[in-house]
Amino acid sequence: MTTPTHASAQRRADDTQGRGFLIPMLVVSGGQLLVVLNDVIANVGLPAIRADLGMSAGTMPWVVNAYILFFGALLLFGGRLGDLYGRRRLLRIGLVVFMAGALIAGLATSGTMVILARALQGVGAALTAPNVLASINSTFPAGKHRNTALALYGAMSGLGVAVGLLVGGVLTGTLGWNWMFYLNIPIGLLLLAGTRSLVEAECHQGKLDVAGAVLGTGAMASLVYAITRGGEHGWADPATLGFLAAAAVLLLVFLIVQSKMSDPMLPLRVFKDRNRSGAYFGMLLVSFGPLGMFYLLNLYMQYVLDFEPLQTGLAWLPFAVGIVLGAGISSKLVASLAPRWVIGAGMLIAAGGLFSLTSITTSTSYWAHLMPAIFATAFGFALNFVPLTSAAVSTAASQDTGIASALLNTAQQIGTALGMAVTSSIAVAVTAGELPDALATLTQGRQDGDGALVVRAAEALVDGYTVALTVGAVSLVVAAVITAVVINAKRPSRTTSDPGGSEAS
Repeated sequence: MTTPTHASAQRRADDTQGRGFLIPMLVVSGGQLLVVLNDVIANVGLPAIRADLGMSAGTMPWVVNAYILFFGALLLFGGRLGDLYGRRRLLRIGLVVFMAGALIAGLATSGTMVILARALQGVGAALTAPNVLASINSTFPAGKHRNTALALYGAMSGLGVAVGLLVGGVLTGTLGWNWMFYLNIPIGLLLLAGTRSLVEAECHQGKLDVAGAVLGTGAMASLVYAITRGGEHGWADPATLGFLAAAAVLLLVFLIVQSKMSDPMLPLRVFKDRNRSGAYFGMLLVSFGPLGMFYLLNLYMQYVLDFEPLQTGLAWLPFAVGIVLGAGISSKLVASLAPRWVIGAGMLIAAGGLFSLTSITTSTSYWAHLMPAIFATAFGFALNFVPLTSAAVSTAASQDTGIASALLNTAQQIGTALGMAVTSSIAVAVTAGELPDALATLTQGRQDGDGALVVRAAEALVDGYTVALTVGAVSLVVAAVITAVVINAKRPSRTTSDPGGSEAS
C-alpha cells in the first residue's frame, strides 16, 4: 500500500484549489445526503412493501431498523479503517457496498431479503459517512472553502431527511417502492466517479485493533438495538433493559482496553479537547429534538389533519429551505464569531420552533402555524452544523480525523434514534393514558361518521404529541446552556492552517 506523504497531500490540495472546488464539494455533500436520505426514505414505502411481499407487522419496522442498526454500530470501525488504510479508499468501498445493498433491496422477492439488503446498506453507510467527512479536512484548506464544504455537508444532515420523505412518497406512489432503492445506484455511481477529486490524506501507520473493533461494535450494536426496541416495546421491556446493560458493560470494557492499547481503535486523546467533546454532546442533543419532531409531525399531519402521503412530503419543504438558509448563514457567522454564540443562537431558535409546535390543536393551520414553526426549527438546527462539525474534526491530529468524524456521526445517529424512540414512547404513553387505542378509535370514528369520537381520539393523540415536542424543545435549551459553557473556542484567526488537517488538539 502506498502512503501519500504530507508534502504530496499538500501539493494535491493546492492542485484541487487550482481546479476548483465544485466537484469535491458535490461529492462530500452528496455522500452525506445519500446516507441520511436512507435513514427515512423507506418509512413512506413500508405499507407498499408489506402488501407486495406479505411481511408481518412485527418484521416490517426492520426494513428501517436494520439500516440504522448496522450504520450506527459500525461507524467507529469505519472511521478507524479510513485512518489506517486511506479515507478515499474506504469511501469508495463504502459506496460500492451501499449500491450493492440498494440493488438487492430493489430486486427483493421477500421481506427477509429486503431486511438483509438494508443491513448491507447500513454497512456501506458506516464506511461512507465518517470518511466523506474526514475528506473535507484533507481536500479543503482552512478558511472560506472549508467552511462552505462543512456547511454543505451539514445541510445534508437535515435536508436528507426532508428529501427522503418527499422522494419516498413520490416514488412509491408513481414508479413503485423498488425505485426508492434503485435511486441510490445512479447517485452512488456519480459520487464514486467524483471521488477522484478528493485528496487522500496521509495514512496512519498502525495496526487494526481487533479487540477494540469487536468490543466497540458490540457496544454500539447493543445500544442502538436497545434504543430501537425501547421505542417499539417500551423501556421496561426485559430485552430492552438487557441490551442496555450489555451496551454499558461492553462500553466499559472497551474503554478499559482502549486505555491500555498502544494503538487503539478509539484513541481516548480525542476527548481531551473540551471543544471536541462539547461538539459531540451538542450534536447528540441537537439531533434529538428536531429529528424526533419529524416522526411526531408526520403522524400528526396524516392522522389528525388527514393529509395524504404526498401532501405530507410537500409540507416539509419549508424545512428544506430553512436548512439551506441556516447552513449558508452559519458558514459566514463562524468566520467572525466564536462558535458558542452561533451554536447557542441556533439551538435557541430551534427550541423556539419546537415550543411553538407544542400549541398545536386538532385544527391547527398549516400556513399560519406549522409552516413558520417548521422553518424556524430547521433554520436553528442548521446554524449548528458548521461550528459543531468544525469543533469536532478541524483540530484533530491527522491520524485521528477519521475516528473524530466517526464519533460525530455516531453522536448524530444515536441522537436521531433516541429522538424518535423517546418522543414516540412519550407520545404513546400520554395518549394511552387518555384514550387507549386512540388511533384505531380515530379511524373507526371517521368510518362511522361519528364526529364526537373523532374529536376525542384526535385530542388524545395531539396531547401525546405536544408533551413529546415539549421534551424535545427543553432538550435544546439544555444543550444550548451546556455547549455555551463547555465549548470555549475563540473567534477564528485570519491565518490559514494546514489543509491536511494535521494540527494537533
